[in-house]
Amino acid sequence: MSVLSHPVGLPAGTGSAPISAVRTRVVSAPYRRPFRISSGVSKDLISLVVEVHTADGVVGIGETSPMTAYTGETLAGVTAAIEEHLAPALIGRDPLDRAGAHLVMDAVLRGQSVAKSGLDIALHDLAGRLSGWPVHALLGGSIRDRVQTTWVVGLGTLDEMAAEAAEYAARGFRHIKVKGGHDPAQDLELIRAVRSALPADAELCLDANEGYDATVALPYLAKMSAAGMTLLEQPLPRWDLAGMVRLRERLDVRLMADESMHSLHDALEIVRRGAADVLNIKILKVGGLHRALQIAHVAEAAGLAVKIGSMPELGVATLAAVHLAAAVPGATVAADLVGPLMVLADPLAPTVFADCNGWIDVPTRPGLGHDV
Repeated sequence: MSVLSHPVGLPAGTGSAPISAVRTRVVSAPYRRPFRISSGVSKDLISLVVEVHTADGVVGIGETSPMTAYTGETLAGVTAAIEEHLAPALIGRDPLDRAGAHLVMDAVLRGQSVAKSGLDIALHDLAGRLSGWPVHALLGGSIRDRVQTTWVVGLGTLDEMAAEAAEYAARGFRHIKVKGGHDPAQDLELIRAVRSALPADAELCLDANEGYDATVALPYLAKMSAAGMTLLEQPLPRWDLAGMVRLRERLDVRLMADESMHSLHDALEIVRRGAADVLNIKILKVGGLHRALQIAHVAEAAGLAVKIGSMPELGVATLAAVHLAAAVPGATVAADLVGPLMVLADPLAPTVFADCNGWIDVPTRPGLGHDV
């Protein structure tokens, strides 16, 4: 555990005691089975818990999880970014000024969205505890009292993946996402096998995690669509928006951008180019709830649907994503909020995920609605 604190006085013009300390600690949990995507494999889900304290003893809790194979950020780098740069800039500030906190963080350190997201989530939890409101109320209010979630099947053998998809469909999940991206011919067989194992009303998404070349993959993707794939996520490298546009024009399936969208500016460029039908907004990827809500507004203005995604994370950051999914009208694609279910035991242990059958109830208590 690391602690950064400094005695401060009350900022002028606010009724809230200022931020007085930021504390971090590492937590981890082993996956039920190693989580494999086309860019790498993780045996453990490792997160950094971030606590933001006020001078009068109120604490907001956040979480961030640097999945290095996906974001390029490491646990050591995220921890150093928070402790050496971001936290010192926030100490002494009004804890309710979340937009101002982002301006300050961006001024002292470029990028580092995964690090900033941990502080952002803690600040939202803190604001909720101070106001008595749940986080979704701080984001504009809840338009749904429960959130539908996808089950995500990591890479494995065809039989293993089809069996896992069928198991979770039987539990009640009606949106299944399978990982692919190494070989489009093999992924076509995967789609056929999984589709035949699912109920007729279940939707099926393939996430290639940037693994394809557009020219090679196109004929196979058309066959996957005909075989019952209803959503295609990030088939091409993040930089290839021109290729995404070509696929969108040629395929009869919705195309979703994930790795291509790490910021508000990325979202604007995807909209401008017409490179996707759906934006996958992951809180940790874009820098927290404040930035995620801005991107959701861009999607709404452009008529794009939204999926609230996951890295994945443990319970605290997953709860933050539940609040976001509850508050965003355009979040009509089932969310990816199953991190706490993918590990043997979540040390942060929010009970809202117990016995999840494809739906998560939105907490109504102040802040995130959970005490760690």
